[in-house]
Amino acid sequence: MRATAYAAWAELPVRARTAVRRVSYEGGRYLVETDGDLRYEAENVVIAAGYDRLPKTPEYADQLDPEVSQLHAVDYRNPGQLQDGPVLVVGAGNSGADIALELARGHRVLLSGPHPGQLPWHIDRRPARVLVPALFFLFRNLLTVRTPIGRKVRPKVLAHSAPLIRVESADLKAAGVRRVARTTGVRDGRPVLADGTAADVTNVVWCTGFRPDTSWIDLPVFGPDGEPAQQRGVLESQPGLYFVGRLFQYAMASSMIQGVGRDAEHVVRHLVARSPERPTTAEICAVDAHNRSSSG
Repeated sequence: MRATAYAAWAELPVRARTAVRRVSYEGGRYLVETDGDLRYEAENVVIAAGYDRLPKTPEYADQLDPEVSQLHAVDYRNPGQLQDGPVLVVGAGNSGADIALELARGHRVLLSGPHPGQLPWHIDRRPARVLVPALFFLFRNLLTVRTPIGRKVRPKVLAHSAPLIRVESADLKAAGVRRVARTTGVRDGRPVLADGTAADVTNVVWCTGFRPDTSWIDLPVFGPDGEPAQQRGVLESQPGLYFVGRLFQYAMASSMIQGVGRDAEHVVRHLVARSPERPTTAEICAVDAHNRSSSG
């Protein structure tokens, strides 16, 4: 069901295509400002803007020779966007592996970066029908901030790409994709690898991930790592402010459909306990994907 259709079905007062530009706290209430003339005041605000908002590229990307075509994975659509010649795909996670495999049909492809590992079974084969649900059970119930293994894994999840899911190393090797060292800089307009060699390529595809955009949240709630100081989406230091859908917010499944619902339920229980009487639409403002929409 599309979001607009669900909003109509549930009779939610959603205002779509309205970008939220600032969330602040003034006079004991939250102020949500949009790119139009709309301003909302609310006792509670739920930030559900997602995690992967802004594409990341290394600072040295602009040092590449202008003759080298480059684009980020977020802008990649098909091989026709690239010019003839070899391609360096920077980032060996799922996006990098998928794009490298497709480009290998018509280009010599170098895949740069450490191997992130891969699932020990093929996702499209029959055993996956049993193993994948078991994996998501692990993501939801074992890998959480409450377990020692979850706390150990969380920093790695926040810093690195997930294991390969659909494209395996054998698929890349069979297609002729060559794995190379991590890309560390640029020399004479060409990308340089960690082993000191310069990649003689005419195209670079940056599969270097994304970062969250919190610049529009004008509140002192973020730590040195850029993460909100929250417990299961609740910020004790900023009553009435909540987060849903952050990467590993509570469990590895927090940003997945298998886990976000549980986190949202926890936030709603806390919100209702804070406001014993049923909050009105003027008292709650849910901010979702500030570059696209807000709902109040």
